[in-house]
Amino acid sequence: METIINEIFRNIEFTPTEIQHISSKIETITFQKKAFVLEAGQDVNDLYYIQNGCLRTYFIDNFGKEHTLQFAIKGWWISDYIALFAKEKIKSVSYIECIKEATLIKISKNNFDNLCNEIPKVSRFHIKNLESAFAAFHRRILENLTLSAKERYINFVKSYPNIEQNVKNYHIASFLGITTESLSRIRKEIVIE
Repeated sequence: METIINEIFRNIEFTPTEIQHISSKIETITFQKKAFVLEAGQDVNDLYYIQNGCLRTYFIDNFGKEHTLQFAIKGWWISDYIALFAKEKIKSVSYIECIKEATLIKISKNNFDNLCNEIPKVSRFHIKNLESAFAAFHRRILENLTLSAKERYINFVKSYPNIEQNVKNYHIASFLGITTESLSRIRKEIVIE
């Protein structure tokens, strides 16, 4: 378990007691391809660290259209953050699907919050992760507001080269807010250039 903890909390040195304490709070779970870690309407109490695999979070609108909110690969965290961090208790608004078979490290939000209070270096690690995620989400919003579909696709490929090879075209199109036909056209344009 120490190896997993060192992988999750990169560059943090823990005492044996801290490792034992963290180990008691986490659980390793596996999911097959196409399995759901979470579905809309469920209670959300946990965070998941991706030890291996590829997942996506998506939302289905009132017209039945899927909107991919996030992809997650090895070394990333995933959950339904809207429900997890809501001031009032709400059910999940999104789905988390395994695009590839996945091994996840699960920890409840309560246990994670307790670890942050009990071990300050876990809290600092968590704050840095949240800052990074917040900046990435803001960057994505700005790109969606200001860049063309082609520019968004090019940025996606540059930013997430390990994700494109693991996901279907309609997942990428959904993430970029375009149709699969537009994605195909953009890819052809890029090859020609």
